[in-house]
Amino acid sequence: MVHYQAIVHGRVQGVGFRYFTQQEALKHNIKGTVRNLENGSVKIDAEGSREDMSAFIQAVKKGPMFSKVTDVELYELEETKQYTSFSIVY
Repeated sequence: MVHYQAIVHGRVQGVGFRYFTQQEALKHNIKGTVRNLENGSVKIDAEGSREDMSAFIQAVKKGPMFSKVTDVELYELEETKQYTSFSIVY
């Protein structure tokens, strides 16, 4: 089990990015949260197997159709939070 925090930059608000992220998390068995940040980026807190996480991060870097991801800051964290689902935080 790995725990990553990602800050996604670009055109990622107002384009369905959080919903897309939640759908990809479900597809790849990832647990955690996604939320918009005040600076226009999106923060993802995610846990899963290393293999599933790799596929999930690749999908996030691509984003949904109307988004334009310019950068993803990725941090591997030591501690896991033991999430039971993946949710959008408002």
